[in-house]
Amino acid sequence: MSAALLSTEGLSVGYGATRVLEHVDFHIDRGEIVTVVGPNGSGKSTLLRALIGGLAPDAGRVRRAPGLRIGYVPQKLVLDPTLPMTVARFLSLPRRVAPAATRAALEQAGVPGLERRQMAALSGGQFQRVLLARALLEDPDLLILDEPTSGLDQPGAAAFYRRIETLRAETGCAVLMVSHDLHVVMAASDRVVCLNGHVCCEGTPQVVAAAPDYRALFGEGTAGTLALYQHHHDHRHEPETIDEAAPCSTTS
Repeated sequence: MSAALLSTEGLSVGYGATRVLEHVDFHIDRGEIVTVVGPNGSGKSTLLRALIGGLAPDAGRVRRAPGLRIGYVPQKLVLDPTLPMTVARFLSLPRRVAPAATRAALEQAGVPGLERRQMAALSGGQFQRVLLARALLEDPDLLILDEPTSGLDQPGAAAFYRRIETLRAETGCAVLMVSHDLHVVMAASDRVVCLNGHVCCEGTPQVVAAAPDYRALFGEGTAGTLALYQHHHDHRHEPETIDEAAPCSTTS
């Protein structure tokens, strides 16, 4: 799989005696947008931590392309609201960033002109875009986002995912997202991986939405929610696949 930026083979991860991920085979290729979905406790954030090297696997391996640059947007970041800190200062931590690079990253993230705003004065959507700008400063080959629209309303979430698609088109970076926003995020993806301790099914959003394992986890009505966000692009997907070899259990 020469195009893979990041892949796992037989990845198993646990906390003490509790096994969270079991025999997970995963990959993301250059230029792909891949979303990992699953119920609470399914191992989504654990997978991300293993991929970026924050957790050592109990079994299996993680392979990264040589020289891989990763930009990471966390699920949340709590700052002391009484701490005076401008956006420009925040983006310059822990190392100084040139003003031109700060402006460019904010423009790429869709929030130009915020350099002098206080972090504590930002709206939820602006704060997430600033976190995105911080990740873009790494000039990433792969952008990883852990539930980036948590706390945003549906229009705000849809706008954020449209920005992610634009970034992919402009920079060519691959994007890996973990999200609960099934009503918009799946349709923004080239490929969806449904996780519940193992890979239940994967494929294009339409294929996964129709998969019995996905419907068992999220309900029969979730397939229709994909219509709330239309995904348009001019590249070609690989053939649609569903892994039905391992039936998905709804217990973690």
